[in-house]
Amino acid sequence: MAADITITARELNPFEQLVLGLLCEGKTNAAIARETSHTEKVVENTISRAAKAFNIKSDADTNIRVLLALAYRTHFGDAALDRLGIPCSHLEVGADGQMLCNKIVH
Repeated sequence: MAADITITARELNPFEQLVLGLLCEGKTNAAIARETSHTEKVVENTISRAAKAFNIKSDADTNIRVLLALAYRTHFGDAALDRLGIPCSHLEVGADGQMLCNKIVH
């Protein structure tokens, strides 16, 4: 399977970033809904919109959550690893001063 993941088609809003950060921690939609005081439907819709922002499309062979987590971590760094104290060996300072992973995945 080849996936065309665009980094990103549009900027993610703060709630989308929050949801994806929790998704990257391995949280379920139900856990994300509880933590953000939203419904699971709102979380599902947010994940769907974020997937579209990264040009990730659903099909029988694609796990959107996994590809979305990888795309999000590639674009925004990996706060989940930061909280565990695990350094990323690919970090560099972006133009805006934010630390970003510069690993290129082929």
